[in-house]
Amino acid sequence: MRSTGLRSLLAPPFGGFFLGRLISLLGSSMIPVALALAVLNASGRPTDLGIVLAGQIIPQLALLLIGGAVGDRFSRRTVLVVVNLGSGLTQGGVAALLLTGHYSLPLVAALSAANGAVGAFTSPALRGVVPELVATGDLQRANSLLAATQNAAGILGPTVAGLLVVGVGGGWAIALDALSFVIAALLFARLPMAAPVPPGVQGLLADIGQGWRAFRAIPWVFTMALSFCALNLVNVGPWQILGPVLTTEHNGEAAWGIVLSFRAAGLLIMSVLMYRLILRYPLRGGNLIGVLGALPLLALGFGASAPWLVACAFVGALGLTVAGIAWDTSLQQHVPRDMLSRITSFDDLLSYAAIPAGQLLAGPAASQFGGRNVALYCGIGYALATLAPLAARPVRDLRSVTEPAV
Repeated sequence: MRSTGLRSLLAPPFGGFFLGRLISLLGSSMIPVALALAVLNASGRPTDLGIVLAGQIIPQLALLLIGGAVGDRFSRRTVLVVVNLGSGLTQGGVAALLLTGHYSLPLVAALSAANGAVGAFTSPALRGVVPELVATGDLQRANSLLAATQNAAGILGPTVAGLLVVGVGGGWAIALDALSFVIAALLFARLPMAAPVPPGVQGLLADIGQGWRAFRAIPWVFTMALSFCALNLVNVGPWQILGPVLTTEHNGEAAWGIVLSFRAAGLLIMSVLMYRLILRYPLRGGNLIGVLGALPLLALGFGASAPWLVACAFVGALGLTVAGIAWDTSLQQHVPRDMLSRITSFDDLLSYAAIPAGQLLAGPAASQFGGRNVALYCGIGYALATLAPLAARPVRDLRSVTEPAV
């Protein structure tokens, strides 16, 4: 049986979802640059920016498990429409404050917190809705297309945001993001309504408890989620904090920008290649290739010259992309759909919570043991955390569903 072609895959209903996700990502990718510059220009205080950013992530983490329960209990199409309208409203409020010259830290922080709270319902619904739109055997191809749009938006968005901030101000870039959410909501409203979940008497907290038991009961899910938690702990913070410091120390100020550009190119290229590269054993292949993600940290630890660091960042990004797409596809193919949003919310919570922990520890650890030593040991830890799950047979032997459903 032949796989679905690209044209057929992009036909409705997945095509409408793909377009809505693309538009939303293009808007959201501008926010890190636009919001940072807009808040700094309006207040002149870096502390304000820290409060705004922290105020966004804390509610998202706090409500993530509830978001997973909501994604399983209600129509994911409806959840996506509501959360995108909510995101558009909160971002529009921030844009209005900035464009009218009425910047207020409490108001901007409150709107950012509301935006983070809405975002807690987005990821579980997004990951859960894809299997409702494409055949099981086409999930990896669908995920590769979604990853490609995310990576392309990550390259294009900051550049566009920088131009808008310089040309007309950061408020307009945030206003465009708000508009992108509204357009995405309109497109998501056209998606088919999945079969409703049978009504039950238990509440959301009981749903969360049921999701936790299911999360623990699937050996390969729990093992891989712990692995990703460890990976984020040793990778994100050290890379974001020690990466620019160690790179500029040994290779000059321009080198870090070049490293990030090649890393972004690696993410995009592999996400496109994964449309054709179907892994029969997705977790086995994803982890074996994913170990390449340790190379950038190892290069920093060994004090590699700029060309070697650029090459390692590019190759490491290839490994990261394979592992991520293989993981999403495995969840969507093998986890029961009525549990998918809850299980992915526990996965997200473990992964996201490890990021600020790594960010907080990276600086003090570098002061105590030296930046290069921390990067080196984090790279070793990354490799071990990637390969360790392969010791479990349920991880090694999980097979991909390679044929689309009839």
